[in-house]
Amino acid sequence: MTRTVFALARYEDPAKAIEFLAAAFGFTAHEVSKDDSGAVVHAELLVGDDMIMIGKGQPGGPGIYVAVDDPDAHHDHAKAAGATITMELVDQSYGSREYGCADIEGNTWFFGTYRP
Repeated sequence: MTRTVFALARYEDPAKAIEFLAAAFGFTAHEVSKDDSGAVVHAELLVGDDMIMIGKGQPGGPGIYVAVDDPDAHHDHAKAAGATITMELVDQSYGSREYGCADIEGNTWFFGTYRP
């Protein structure tokens, strides 16, 4: 299957974001592109079999959803790593257990059991 849609989040400090996303959410850096000064300008991070891209720019946007097997454990790990919980764990009417949080630059992330 060829993917045609990728989640994208922008950060003022992409290098610091990569460290946070790995520590808080378990993402793995796949490809990291730097400019001539060595600053990260683009990166691809793996989460399971999927990928998100991050780039340099103004943070914000509607958020990103990531399906996880154990949202309770994921929530606790993310919170301990410094994520700001914006929506506590909840059982949704459509069958998903999920939570929301903000990362170190205010991007909104949602993690839950729903798999579109």
